[in-house]
Amino acid sequence: MASNLDKYMLVEARVANEQKSTGVAYALWFFLGILSLHRFYLGRPGTAILQILSYFIIVGFLWWIIDAFLIPSMVDKHRDKVRSRITGELAAFN
Repeated sequence: MASNLDKYMLVEARVANEQKSTGVAYALWFFLGILSLHRFYLGRPGTAILQILSYFIIVGFLWWIIDAFLIPSMVDKHRDKVRSRITGELAAFN
């Protein structure tokens, strides 16, 4: 039976493998932000589509600017979601 430390290390290794890059998210935001690819990359397709649709009114542009400040927290939330999923898989496995 694996110790808690072994399980923790396994979870963190898998989280690191599936982690999204803040740098890549910012690059997508800067160069392809009009297509909301940064939101698709961070696993937020629903808000990406809403953002694309809102570009037809000025709100979409403002939302794009606000995303510059939200990207780090979106990356953190994605990492936490992956961690929870992997922890649940390990719990179900044991």
